[in-house]
Amino acid sequence: MKKQITLLAFFYFVAFVPSFAQEANKSIKIGVIDINMIIRDASAFKAIREQIGNYRKVFQAEIQKEEEALRGANEELTRQRTLLSAEAFAEKRRDFEKRVAGVQRLVQQRKQNLNRAQGAAMEKIQKSLQDVVTAFATEQDISLVVRKDQTILTSKSLLITKVVLDRLNSVMPTIKVEPPVQ
Repeated sequence: MKKQITLLAFFYFVAFVPSFAQEANKSIKIGVIDINMIIRDASAFKAIREQIGNYRKVFQAEIQKEEEALRGANEELTRQRTLLSAEAFAEKRRDFEKRVAGVQRLVQQRKQNLNRAQGAAMEKIQKSLQDVVTAFATEQDISLVVRKDQTILTSKSLLITKVVLDRLNSVMPTIKVEPPVQ
């Protein structure tokens, strides 16, 4: 058994190490990209933030109306407490609690729909960003692209963020966020 493992190891080194050595002799070009800058400055990301903000404002206005209606219903229920029998009051209280639970479900559903719409738009931009980075790396014969936030020290000559940002803005100047399902 040991002989077989030794022979396998020998054949591995004879067959594959020279090809690794040839790869090592090839110069490796590295590009560094600042993803946070792209997320902050790309026009498509700005469009997403603006559209999601608008959807969120509409959503918050609707929820605020529901909350005001609930406050009014709670005040009315409090006034009726002394006028109603214990059973009638308990029934109205249960109805009120069901209504509160319904509003809470509505809030959760709207948040999920908003997150889904934002996520779908973000996926489209990330796909375009990946295509832009891949095309640029191929053009420039860049072997490795790393994120700036995952490096300790980076030479400015390795930064490709500005070129990638400009290309992303030209390929995808804006994006339409699908309205969240109501």
